[in-house]
Amino acid sequence: MAVTFGMWQLHLREVEQRAEEAERTKDEAARRRAVEERLRIARELHDSLTHSISVIQVQAGVAVHLARKRGEEVPPALLAIQEAGADASRELRATLQVLRSAEDGDSSGLCQLDSLVARARTAGLPVTVTVTGAERPLPPDVDQAAYRIVQEALTNVSRHAGRAGGGQVSASVRLRYTPDTLTVQVDDDGKGDGARPAGARPAGARPAGARPAGPGLGLIGMRERVSALGGRLHAGPRDGGGFQVRAELPVRAPS
Repeated sequence: MAVTFGMWQLHLREVEQRAEEAERTKDEAARRRAVEERLRIARELHDSLTHSISVIQVQAGVAVHLARKRGEEVPPALLAIQEAGADASRELRATLQVLRSAEDGDSSGLCQLDSLVARARTAGLPVTVTVTGAERPLPPDVDQAAYRIVQEALTNVSRHAGRAGGGQVSASVRLRYTPDTLTVQVDDDGKGDGARPAGARPAGARPAGARPAGPGLGLIGMRERVSALGGRLHAGPRDGGGFQVRAELPVRAPS
């Protein structure tokens, strides 16, 4: 009985070792597939975007140079295009580095909010920023999500609100810090459906004469970021016109 019991224990340990090895092999295979997919995406982004962004930068730079050479005032929109192209190039390089690295990371955060707002103003969109509560360092994922939400919301205002007419459109960014949450709110005072981000219209609704909207990836991306953090997102028209994006993000201490 003692010999039988000893053999049974040896067999049990062997089975456990095989199971652990199989699990480890499966994890390694999954990690290898994930790395391969990240590299594939990095190559696709590099091939499809790098050249186009470089062309935009070069063309904008040439236009600025020629305007200054002729003694003309450089249009603010052209300067905004030049700066946005440079920023897009830097962000693309950072994204490619992340995709090619073994660890996730994103250097974007609310520390870059002033630069983002300045670019929007240069492009002709008046933006005000209001911060309430005690500002403090945020967990990296919350900090990145807050910045990206503001970035996407202001991009939507510039892209869609200007089509609605009715005079100058302005936007406001509000950050509210509480012990447990960070509330990010972006409002614009544009009129009509032109201020609505793609993908935010009720099902079947479309402004007269407007082209069909795309898949609304910007708004989808916002929702995914907020949901991943366990927060809440509201995006919809405001009473009296305009559009509002409001995200409530739980603030967790970094682990």
